[in-house]
Amino acid sequence: MVTQDAVLDALRAVKDPDVQQDIVSLGLIRDLAIAESQVSFTLAFTTQSPASRATMHSMASRAVGRVPGVSKVQVKMGSGQAARPPQAAHAHGHAHGQGPSKAEELIPEVKQTIAVSSGKGGVGKSTVTVNLATALRQTGAAVGIIDSDVYGPDIPLMLGSRGRPGMFENRIIPVEAHGMKMMSIGLLVNDREPLVWRGPMIHSFIQQMLKDVSWGALDYLVFDMPPGTGDAQLSLSQVIPLSGVVMVTTPQEVALLDVRKAIAMFQKLNVPILGIVENMSYFVAPDTGKRYSIFGEGGGQRLANEYNVPLLAQVPLDPATRLAGDEGTPITVRAPDAPQARTFRDLATAVQRRLDELAAQRPLPKIG
Repeated sequence: MVTQDAVLDALRAVKDPDVQQDIVSLGLIRDLAIAESQVSFTLAFTTQSPASRATMHSMASRAVGRVPGVSKVQVKMGSGQAARPPQAAHAHGHAHGQGPSKAEELIPEVKQTIAVSSGKGGVGKSTVTVNLATALRQTGAAVGIIDSDVYGPDIPLMLGSRGRPGMFENRIIPVEAHGMKMMSIGLLVNDREPLVWRGPMIHSFIQQMLKDVSWGALDYLVFDMPPGTGDAQLSLSQVIPLSGVVMVTTPQEVALLDVRKAIAMFQKLNVPILGIVENMSYFVAPDTGKRYSIFGEGGGQRLANEYNVPLLAQVPLDPATRLAGDEGTPITVRAPDAPQARTFRDLATAVQRRLDELAAQRPLPKIG
């Protein structure tokens, strides 16, 4: 029979790497429940960094899983911080859910912040993200990527990154991949370990990926967003003023239905829509050269017309692009002269042009 003492003894072997004290003594274990062979509890974090939180989450899960008789472990992440009084939050300039009002406070050396988002999963958003980022890098720009999709962090796989980020002077050093800086929760947890995070934890993660990571001088910081209209999109839009968002869809109506909802959300958050990328737009049979519109035709252009934004690119469905992502070398790097790579370079050019257009439309500051 699994006992509470046995579980707590196992958890005492897990230390907070920041203060080198065990998580039981620190009072981080909450809501411990044991039902026969199944154990669940919450890690009530306070000021720990995202790297430390992920490390402790992984170690705690493994430690309890090794307790004799335990068949299943569920570790939730929560917050142990007391809510700050309204006047105190106001005095500090950013109450929970609002964050700093200017990007300069978190990422002072980053010029442009670009989110890549979609209305639903399965439309190839992460593929577009990594190839857009690498195409921007190939123009000579300094580029970083934040994998904001905490529930499906695919960017490390698609960039071939297996190492863990370092630490220097209490700041996280992002991993380097294909000449770009990259951070992802996928670098900090086991591949098969699920993250059970609520909205406040996602907000904290995104904020700390900005303020606790040494990004340095970047021309572009690209965010791979989770699909849909959830906490990550809301949190990011509250934490920094995004330069714009690229919406990824396939031509089919069900994808267009969902992406409309996502566009409406970003519009309510005053995030500029850079344009539409129609992914899996068509397939060219390699043996005959015949073009097939597997997921329908013209959906991306109709959506762009509907919202009066550019259709930035029509990306074909291509096995080589899929294989390149699976093997950690984006098609723009593996085969830069391939038609698919040229499509992504054209996308990068279109995004740069659109950012310039939006910058020119901003009102000049009033003097006097």
